[in-house]
Amino acid sequence: MSELRKILLIFTVIFFAGFAQAQQTLRIAAAADLQPLLPGILTDFTAQTGIHAEASYQSSATLATQIVNGAPFDVFMAADLSFPQRVIAAGLAEETQPTVYAQGTLVLWTRNDSGIKTLSMETLRDPAVKSIAVANAEHAPYGRAAQAALTHLGLYDELKPKLVVAENIAQTAQYVDSGNAQAGFLSLTSAMTPRLKASGHFILVPRDAYPPILQGVIVIKRAGADSADAHRFLDFLASAPIVHRLEAGGLAAPTGAQAK
Repeated sequence: MSELRKILLIFTVIFFAGFAQAQQTLRIAAAADLQPLLPGILTDFTAQTGIHAEASYQSSATLATQIVNGAPFDVFMAADLSFPQRVIAAGLAEETQPTVYAQGTLVLWTRNDSGIKTLSMETLRDPAVKSIAVANAEHAPYGRAAQAALTHLGLYDELKPKLVVAENIAQTAQYVDSGNAQAGFLSLTSAMTPRLKASGHFILVPRDAYPPILQGVIVIKRAGADSADAHRFLDFLASAPIVHRLEAGGLAAPTGAQAK
């Protein structure tokens, strides 16, 4: 083989190795309440860094189980702290504690044509309100918050027969938006989407009625994987423009947090 061909071969190998590395995808396990916000954030992250990223949306419990069972995710963005802590306990995270990236807000939402004239927590007791959508409290932090709020307000036992249980907060929104439930407990991120803002209205559930919904993120350990891109994403997530975007979309900055 001539020296020129050797040189060309070396450059070809280097080029395609670099291209393959550039094409590696950062895989994010994302809680369902992030579905309205995260796609645009990932688009901007890729534009700014050149790192391709994609998200899979499920309940936090489902994602934690998938990660513990070996699903190849790089980052876990949960809707609480307990499910990232479960992954940490399994020895599958780089951190010893999740980083709180946002605080969620629970709302009560109904369609404009649901027949509910004045939306309130007390209104749910009305016999005319026959179905209330709520996420599974065992799988979804917003479902747990809804159950806590109803219990705190002394409504849970009375309203339990009316509850229509969904797998996660995104499915809860589908139930109530489609009319399969007259009202539903949603994340503020869901209620603020253009579709739901146009078709319905909501009230904030009293914050003192449920524990703070602190949402945590961790980097997942993967054999042979470089976590540099994952840490770069966490830095991006903590930057001022993204913190402000999350706030505009319904996720408050955690108390005491400072954007970078």
